[in-house]
Amino acid sequence: MSAAPGAGRVCPLRYRYGAAAIAQAPERETPTLYVIGGLYGNLQALDTIEAMAAAERVAPRLCFNGDFNWFNVADGNFEQVNQRVLAHDAILGNVEAELDSPADDAGCGCAYPDAVDSGTVERSNQIHRRLKATALQHPGILQRIATLPMVARYRVGPCRVAVVHGDAESLAGWRFDVNALDDVDALPWLRSAFMEADVDLFASTHTCLPALRHFALTPSTENPVGCVVNNGAAGMPNFSGDRSGLITRVATTPSPHATVCEVQLGAAYVALLPVRFDAERWQAEFLAQWPARSPAWISYYPRIAHGPNYSPARAAKNEDL
Repeated sequence: MSAAPGAGRVCPLRYRYGAAAIAQAPERETPTLYVIGGLYGNLQALDTIEAMAAAERVAPRLCFNGDFNWFNVADGNFEQVNQRVLAHDAILGNVEAELDSPADDAGCGCAYPDAVDSGTVERSNQIHRRLKATALQHPGILQRIATLPMVARYRVGPCRVAVVHGDAESLAGWRFDVNALDDVDALPWLRSAFMEADVDLFASTHTCLPALRHFALTPSTENPVGCVVNNGAAGMPNFSGDRSGLITRVATTPSPHATVCEVQLGAAYVALLPVRFDAERWQAEFLAQWPARSPAWISYYPRIAHGPNYSPARAAKNEDL
């Protein structure tokens, strides 16, 4: 069965919440927060993230900000990923939001922009249809996923943090994509988003490439700074020649782990942490579920094996706060 016309490119109205809704979300306090976006069903990455959390001096709070499912179409993998993720904080990604949708009008729900080719969009819809068939065999998990919010709010020391999947307006928004963040014309919208959401930091993931950027919240450079961090993908490579995933750490203390970059936002430390999972074992698990020439293999195996054409310098070009 093929998806409806426009599936995979549309952004359903139900995905829209607006920045003002973030200001009303209940706030949870923690000295250390891990934001884990784009796990994509990678159990090896999940093992590594849990080990990283256990190595912290103070146990961090884990928030999975969507798309923790994707490649995990085998029943056992689907059940294990969700049982372990849902033991922590979590919000919806477009992958989860479409699992219990009675229609396929949004396909995978990615709301891909025009720059993404139609073949990639259709393969994503095919991947999601297979994942959805697996999910329907686990109604208890689907019920738990259906109760997840679209946004979460934290306070790390004095730092007010909004955790979203897409951007400040929509679950599948692309305005926290690295190219959008570097567009000078976006600055008025970004400033209004920080003001309406009443936060200092947005943590996102949806666009699948990492970025860390800071912005003066008014035209005067003497005024406070807001920060957007996009972890790219916890469960897939993010840089050329590096098969590690990435997560975001926000804390009142510097990271005890190696970082791609770490900056201070007031009294808080914001870092992108490599997730150095067992890449060989993960590739074997991926291929067992998505063999050669399958939709996921065509779209993702080159990235899984070699990383995307992207560099740490592009991800964090303005490190100094």
